Amino acid sequence: MKTSILLAQAEEAHHTVVEIPMDPIWYGVITLAVFLFLMFVTMSWKGISHRH
Repeated sequence: MKTSILLAQAEEAHHTVVEIPMDPIWYGVITLAVFLFLMFVTMSWKGISHRH
């Protein structure tokens, strides 16, 4: 009897599903683009102290 009550309660439970706003691959693509941009900014400052 207890198992049937538990199963009935489990079936009635509401599951909250949070959907992400975009495909998971795009999180990696955006992160890669940000890191490449930061690398470009960092490399643009390389050797600036030798000019002055």
